[in-house]
Amino acid sequence: MIQPVADASDPAIAPYRDVGDHAALEHRGLFVAEGRLVVERLLADARFAVHSILLTHTAAKAMAPILETVDDARVYACEPSVLQAITGFNFHRGCLALAYRATPFLPSVFSSVPRLLALEGVSNPDNVGGLFRVALALGAGGVLLDPKSADPLYRKAIRTSMGAALRVPFARIDPWPAGLDDVRSNAIVIALTPDPGAISVDDYTPEPRRRLILLLGAEGPGLSSEAMRYADVRLRIPVRPEADSLNVVVAGAIALHALTC
Repeated sequence: MIQPVADASDPAIAPYRDVGDHAALEHRGLFVAEGRLVVERLLADARFAVHSILLTHTAAKAMAPILETVDDARVYACEPSVLQAITGFNFHRGCLALAYRATPFLPSVFSSVPRLLALEGVSNPDNVGGLFRVALALGAGGVLLDPKSADPLYRKAIRTSMGAALRVPFARIDPWPAGLDDVRSNAIVIALTPDPGAISVDDYTPEPRRRLILLLGAEGPGLSSEAMRYADVRLRIPVRPEADSLNVVVAGAIALHALTC
């Protein structure tokens, strides 16, 4: 049942005051999903328990079929002015949900996954979200993150991923990169680098039926020397000389496609 809310001071929607404060939400074991498509996927997949949903009357009408399937979460509808007053933001398409963080996966869960992305120092949430979208689209069964990479359940990361961050399992690797030992059994670890001495992706064919872990570093510094020591193969994407490198999301997509097609 949808409960109407007429005032931003209504205590029922008080938790939404923290949607712009990622640390506060994380401390409470919550994250925020933004936008109709993302919230629909959150509800449809049912991987994360939903705390509540806050949306405009217009969004509630458009999403009525899926909202009718919500049993355990509270659903509130309000005017756009109330939504903006409680959150302080003009949120995408007038729809938000708060959901509970699940128990983190242990890295060992990924020890038999055929294709993995592993991220080092990718601190931009948009890039992390984009890489989760790449992982879902191109068949990576999980994403591993070092301690410095952005939280996949950060609001912008989820939005950029188009909900893929809610679908692709992930784990933190700590200590990094030594913790990769827990997942690299029978895997070939491939580091992506702009180093001209690396093998071109055009000239490399992955071994059939061999597990693959693709290491991606932050734009600029790239992968650390410590992470590079874990690589069995170093690959580069050939680009024109006037372009020194690619965005990490673009590079990750090109490499993963080349390694799996």
